[in-house]
Amino acid sequence: QVQVVESGGGLVQAGGSLKLSCTASGLSFRTYAMGWFRQAPGNRREVVSCITRDSAIIYYSLSAKGRFTASRDNAKNTLYLQMNSLKPEDTATYFCAVNVAMAADYCSGAHLDAKSWGQGTQVTVSS
Repeated sequence: QVQVVESGGGLVQAGGSLKLSCTASGLSFRTYAMGWFRQAPGNRREVVSCITRDSAIIYYSLSAKGRFTASRDNAKNTLYLQMNSLKPEDTATYFCAVNVAMAADYCSGAHLDAKSWGQGTQVTVSS
């Protein structure tokens, strides 16, 4: 069955960096667009970044643009999110999703069922 597992979260000071990883198994990873989303307490889940199956198109939210970099290694079935210049408002649980709907200026995971999501990894940025 499909398994999606995020890792790499933690506690970091403002201005610091973290690199998240997401490994997906039980599927043909290279055939799916992938995405990073986050959810802070009391807030709705929001998109952070999405990447097409061949990495030709990468979408970033306004809050992520210029600070975060998404990448993927299809040989390792792994998606990455390099986060630099972290801010306290980046504090959230970060989720990885398989088979997002995306274009250069759009990304959504609203159509996905539970098995398309990982369990999340917590990122806490202290001021």
